[in-house]
Amino acid sequence: MLWPMFFLALAFCGIAVLGVLAVRVGLEVRRFSRAVGDSSERITRAAESLERAAVPLAARTGREAGAGRTPGGTQGQNET
Repeated sequence: MLWPMFFLALAFCGIAVLGVLAVRVGLEVRRFSRAVGDSSERITRAAESLERAAVPLAARTGREAGAGRTPGGTQGQNET
């Protein structure tokens, strides 16, 4: 009767260890998902900031490219 009780206690301890590890994995997954969400928000804010900063540069580049064109609409092409 001693051996079956020993194995039963050993099985219970094994299941308890698996349960504790499952809880730890669940908590880490929750923490990781929060970190991914925060990173996603920061990336979105950075992309919006980059887009706002690029608008004046694109407008200025467009004006400079338009200034170099000839009245015929061609830029730098030889007319023959």
